[in-house]
Amino acid sequence: MNEHKIINDPVFGFIKIPRGLLYDIVQHPLMQRLNRINQLGLASVVYPGARHTRFQHSLGAFHLMSEAILSLQQKGNFIFDSEAEAVQAAILMHDIGHGPFSHVLENTLINGISHEDISLMMMEQINRDLGGQLNLAISIFKGEYPKNFLHQLISSQLDMDRLDYLRRDSFYTGVTEGNIGSARIIKMLNVVDDALVVEQKGIYSLENYLTTRRLMYWQVYLHKTAVACEKVLVNTLLRAKDLTRQGIDVFASPALKYFLENEVDADWFAPHSEALKMYEDLDDSDIWSAMKAWKYHDDGILSKLATDMLDRRIFKVEVSEEPVGDERINELARRIATMMNISEANARRYMMSVNTIQKDMYNVDDDSITILYKDGTTKDIAEASELLNVQLLSKKIRKYYLCYQRFE
Repeated sequence: MNEHKIINDPVFGFIKIPRGLLYDIVQHPLMQRLNRINQLGLASVVYPGARHTRFQHSLGAFHLMSEAILSLQQKGNFIFDSEAEAVQAAILMHDIGHGPFSHVLENTLINGISHEDISLMMMEQINRDLGGQLNLAISIFKGEYPKNFLHQLISSQLDMDRLDYLRRDSFYTGVTEGNIGSARIIKMLNVVDDALVVEQKGIYSLENYLTTRRLMYWQVYLHKTAVACEKVLVNTLLRAKDLTRQGIDVFASPALKYFLENEVDADWFAPHSEALKMYEDLDDSDIWSAMKAWKYHDDGILSKLATDMLDRRIFKVEVSEEPVGDERINELARRIATMMNISEANARRYMMSVNTIQKDMYNVDDDSITILYKDGTTKDIAEASELLNVQLLSKKIRKYYLCYQRFE
């Protein structure tokens, strides 16, 4: 019997998964479900190559975690085998609670509960399935384990999750400026006072990483076309939900129907044991197949939105530095209402969307990156960096997006 499974990853090459607990997690149905969920949601409307899955990303983050553990151990940081395995298990499962199209669902089909909360519920479930072997992994994931730097490897400014998705998303979108030196950053990691630090030699790679992250956010994750497409999807699901509540029949898979019919929020899960099961049955294909049926629905609004989604007729977007005035919104609502022969209220609710998008790239108070010098002293990167104006990087950028149904 060979000791591990090997997976060929286009970004990192061969990834080894040891047989035993880690391989059992990869094989678990809840991990396999991530094969049916796209990592970048709807970014493929802008970058057709962005078709990679949450499963691929989870394996990549796992690979980087294995490298980071090795690198830290070589520098004399003591990590037990059981801790190493637990932190690898935790990073494998860190995204397990994502739903189809990621953040779209978090505000439409379910409310007031994040994918992190659902990830924890699923981890507990896998832990039961695997006879309690994940207690340590869950404790590290929650930040309750005494060695805090292990938690930072999963969730911090420099976690393996970010290092993988920036690298992977840049690879699949073709946005080559996004290619960060993840291997170099990992080689430069160390631990001081139970906190992750980066050795001084890694400072240029870090500057590149912070700049890259900003670029990837505005060029990929918050690209105006992708944002507009997401709004079409949100409004499509909203209309389907509203119609269902009015007793109008709307085609949906059993899992999707459950979320259209019920007001599922954070308090819903505990008394309804079936809710998590239904959520686990949801993936991207539920939504796409529903939209293929909705395209022919008698309801003009639902059919228009579903057609927009399937035929890539994306809402028009206007991005501005200033909030959108009521006059402009009212004028658009009137025009859309006339064009589609619907009420202005419906035009406003379903055929347009006004959003404020803000991204803080680096928040010094919140989660700084510490640089370690040869003499043992440390400084925050904001002080250590000569090239980067970290003040500028941490400036809050706020943009106002007005998305609406096209008139042509």
